[in-house]
Amino acid sequence: MTRYDYLSPEWAAEVQKKLQKDLPADKMKFITTSMSNIYTNCPGGKVKFLFFKCENGVFTEVRVGEGDSPAADFRITGEYELFSLISQAKLKSQRALMTGKLKLRGNMVKALKLASLADRMNAVIATVPTNFG
Repeated sequence: MTRYDYLSPEWAAEVQKKLQKDLPADKMKFITTSMSNIYTNCPGGKVKFLFFKCENGVFTEVRVGEGDSPAADFRITGEYELFSLISQAKLKSQRALMTGKLKLRGNMVKALKLASLADRMNAVIATVPTNFG
């Protein structure tokens, strides 16, 4: 079984494939939104991003990179280690937001409505064989 390095382009491609397969449009409530997760304190001291775009409930883009992230409806900032726990489904993103471990920029009311969808996404992401750190 292939294992992917966390936040590599290959990992992002596999994540997109799994999200499209395991979370069809109806399970995503046919939403159209975008989100950039900003990872601070990454190995090597860099700042990285993980960008998701969903149109009518279909994941049309999952992208990783360094530096500035694409514009998004939501921008969530947190430590690399924290996001890695969320990506392994060891910590729910909603809990991390509510305890202040993650910082959100965007419409908080809409974000809370989408929180259960984010946890579904992270449960799928956790199934991708990944090398962390």
